[in-house]
Amino acid sequence: MEQGILIGGSDSGQVFLNPRYGNRHGLVAGATGTGKTVTLQCLAEGFSDLGVPVFLADVKGDISGMSQPGNPHPKVDERVQKIGIQHYTQRGYPVAFWDLFGKQGTPVRSTISEMGPQMLSRLLDLNETQESVVTLVFEFADQEGMLLVDLKDLRSTLEYLGDHSKELGTGFGVSKASVNAILRRLLMLEREGGDHFFGEPALELEDFMQTSRDGRGVINLLAADELIMSPRVYSTFLLWLLSELFESLPELGDPEQPVLVFFFDEAHLLFKDAPKPLLEKIEQVVRLIRSKGVGVYFISQSPSDIPDSVLAQLGNRVQHALRAYTPREQKAVRVAAQSFRENPALDTVTAITELGVGEALVSTLQEKGIPMPVERVLVRPPHSRMGQATDAERQAILEHDSNMKRYREPFDPRSAHEVLAERVAARLKQQEEADLAERAARAENKTRSTSRGRETASEAFIKSLARAAGSSAGRKLFRGLLGSLLK
Repeated sequence: MEQGILIGGSDSGQVFLNPRYGNRHGLVAGATGTGKTVTLQCLAEGFSDLGVPVFLADVKGDISGMSQPGNPHPKVDERVQKIGIQHYTQRGYPVAFWDLFGKQGTPVRSTISEMGPQMLSRLLDLNETQESVVTLVFEFADQEGMLLVDLKDLRSTLEYLGDHSKELGTGFGVSKASVNAILRRLLMLEREGGDHFFGEPALELEDFMQTSRDGRGVINLLAADELIMSPRVYSTFLLWLLSELFESLPELGDPEQPVLVFFFDEAHLLFKDAPKPLLEKIEQVVRLIRSKGVGVYFISQSPSDIPDSVLAQLGNRVQHALRAYTPREQKAVRVAAQSFRENPALDTVTAITELGVGEALVSTLQEKGIPMPVERVLVRPPHSRMGQATDAERQAILEHDSNMKRYREPFDPRSAHEVLAERVAARLKQQEEADLAERAARAENKTRSTSRGRETASEAFIKSLARAAGSSAGRKLFRGLLGSLLK
């Protein structure tokens, strides 16, 4: 095997990423249009060639062409020759398409239970009081042995607690106002497409960790061009996925190469408005998940988008050009320059603003995990196509994807909604029987029968749930992100 994953060439020769330190995480940064996507594509190809599966969110819809060979072009030949790449070939890569909405790939789902109360509260943007209500929902469901699968389950359980908190005791006392506020948030989440996030069959993580017949790692592409329009759903899904990997994978120590590489595009969305406890959990996951053999690579415009506590753990760095027109942008350039190991032959601050498209400042971890001095690098051209796959190309891949056969059709198990609907239906029937018995007794005593008064809120809720039990509304689901740590 050659020296590792080829990133490109510099005045000092070719620059590689050592796969032994691929799980020490990384950062790809740079302004829009400076070449981050191509760098991302090259790194994904390099890991795949080593047999390492990759997960990558296709935020702009321009990476799906990785499934096809690249197109010949004189500029590609020129760059190959300039970098000195031997035996360069254009080839497609094994790709699996995924999509939360099920339109451009295999549907991805989780369950409310798997996500956990804190991650769900972040998804719904709840305050502390509302989050405590959601926590009670989970405790009540656990106590009653009920599954929380989709938003329908969550809604039914919330309404049940709101209307029956007095009967359930002080431990489950909730404010009706808080319940209503959460229900409004649920409605907003559904309008953003969040209802696609939850359902069965839920994703099994091993389906993200496959290799092709020729031994290359499968590149899992999540269609995120529509999902990114709902930033909170996007970031929560990726965070859930990361935490599920942390929770489920065994300890490996320092493997020769990663077992999975996870690229987190538009990483600033993960940290934006995140409360301190959540930031601490993210830092913990990033710090510890490398011992599970998972490398996490954040992609953003500037290193300043990443908290220092997380940035300090990113050993492999690729910095494309930054523009510095304002004082704030000039400060970001200095921060980016200071994040590299100094190279006496290179003025890093000046170089960051002068880099052309396809150029980058690169520092990767070398032997003993020591960062190499920063180098100005011409990034290599990808082997695969730069751009989109056609609908026909995408469909041909999906038709032969066993994951699509497994996850295509959702199903609705007996969960909290059904259990509570049955419970209130039985209570309604009992109430009706009691009413009939009372009327019969009054008739026998020749007392005047009086119509019942206005139905109570509890009775109205019972009837509402009874009607809901017969509803054929669509049921969908998904799986969680930092939920396993935050449950």
